[in-house]
Amino acid sequence: MSPSQGFSPYVPRPATLVRKERLSELVNLYVFEQDNGRPLAHKPGQFIMVSVYGFGEAPFSISSAPSGETKTFELAIRKIGTVTTAMDKLEIGQKVGIRGPFGSFFPVHKFMGRDTVFVAGGLGYIPLRSLLYYQIKHRDEFGRIIVLVGTRNPSERIFIDQIAELSSMADVEVLETVDIPDDTWTGNVGVITTLLTKVQIQPSNTYVAMVGPPVMYKFVIKGCRDLGIPSDRLYISLERKMKCGLGKCGHCQIHGLSACIDGPVFLYNQIETLADAI
Repeated sequence: MSPSQGFSPYVPRPATLVRKERLSELVNLYVFEQDNGRPLAHKPGQFIMVSVYGFGEAPFSISSAPSGETKTFELAIRKIGTVTTAMDKLEIGQKVGIRGPFGSFFPVHKFMGRDTVFVAGGLGYIPLRSLLYYQIKHRDEFGRIIVLVGTRNPSERIFIDQIAELSSMADVEVLETVDIPDDTWTGNVGVITTLLTKVQIQPSNTYVAMVGPPVMYKFVIKGCRDLGIPSDRLYISLERKMKCGLGKCGHCQIHGLSACIDGPVFLYNQIETLADAI
């Protein structure tokens, strides 16, 4: 978190829920506004710690594009535990506590003038959405935008309307796949790596931003390397279970690195020698 914000990283500050939208059976989009009236001032790929009074605190990726122009910020959260179940019951106007933003981020300046391949597996679209919508907002500053989205089955797809809107844009390429189709699905079937071979990529001019389940990374990284994209052009997010957000508790350590301060966003060539890091 930037010291210029003047907030203690240890003390939660209040934020109010101003909008809530169901994205799938278990995932909600939450729109919050800080009670101090200031923008969150986050960078794409960062996370915040959210505390629901009486239930605990948990880390969540910030899904909205970074902007100093709006006082709201967005989180897309799957109901899976105590804190997320409590959040699922929040009503408009109720408050939570927040700390952060914390962690490393996708370096926007590195992507400028280059093509970007977004690889989103499962809920990985949530943190990638921040970088994606920054690039769309500043479209002239970036090259091709290629979005690859993979989910287990059609019922688990999220941000369906927004992805459809992206697909309709002439300057954004979107491909989706599901592992297990149903009767309604007419698109690609297979793991997300099957989409890599369906797009024309210029390796020397391409950066990759990928977020998904750990099992996905090994295969996507190999697929990208097979296409000729070097390891110093691959950004991945290792979202271990952060507890403090400050590198103090050691709960999210990865071979001496703390995912909450050294990550969660890593350049792959910085960690490819760490056994079992991904």
